[in-house]
Amino acid sequence: MSESSNPIPDNTAVRVALWRALHVLVDAAPHVLVDEIGLKLAAPDEGWRDRPDMHPEFTKIFRASIVARARFIEDLVLEQAARGVNQYVILGAGLDSFVQRRPEMASQLKVFEIDQPGTQAWKRRRLIELGFGIPEWLKLVPVNFEANESWWEKLKASGFDASMPAVVVSTGVSMYLTKEAVLATLRQAAALAPGSTFAMTFLLPIEMVDPEVRPGLERALKGAAASGTPFRSFFTPTEMLTLAHEAGFKEVQHVSSASLARRYFANRTDGLRPPNHSEELLVATS
Repeated sequence: MSESSNPIPDNTAVRVALWRALHVLVDAAPHVLVDEIGLKLAAPDEGWRDRPDMHPEFTKIFRASIVARARFIEDLVLEQAARGVNQYVILGAGLDSFVQRRPEMASQLKVFEIDQPGTQAWKRRRLIELGFGIPEWLKLVPVNFEANESWWEKLKASGFDASMPAVVVSTGVSMYLTKEAVLATLRQAAALAPGSTFAMTFLLPIEMVDPEVRPGLERALKGAAASGTPFRSFFTPTEMLTLAHEAGFKEVQHVSSASLARRYFANRTDGLRPPNHSEELLVATS
């Protein structure tokens, strides 16, 4: 990630944000998540919707998966906030827009967004340019993962209270990490104060993925490798639950993409739904 005077956001983070916006622009109401903030931040070229990776039909299952996981995480954060947990940490925050979309809720929390320095510098500048600003309860925490900086040490230095419970989430990140790095993240999260919740997405091995998803996933694998950010880790649900137990979590739960489809897409008539057996969720409590 560039740390020059003209930092740029991560391409994957921008694509995910544009897919969230595409859900609002091309899919029928009710929308699972209404999020066009990322589109404003990214400010893509006028013809962005004509790009192959934005084609409404090709991206249908992928944008459904993206908005499903984002909605699930948001519901989880609000549920934990109602229990009195007021620290929310986003690992690999990208163009996350919870703070800007839900200021009435976010202002009751301390939100820590962790990402690479280049993405963070760019996002800080764009939030200011668009008039959102950086509220005092939002901390943008730059961590140079390539230089092996510790996100935990950077988080504590930014005002995080390690003695109090938190919600820590990591979506769309684990596939880029080695299994050793995933386990290290799990161990660090398992050491959070009692009452904390950790949620992470993970990709199933390609042979377990539904046939309708495989061509797109194989294309994503090739694209990621070509761009220098190859997919490194895939897990079965059993493997992920075992790793979480070994890391020290008291309770672990697998949340399937099928359960997200039932929860958020049950009454749709347009066929929009996340694919079964693709990107799944781990939810663990310490």
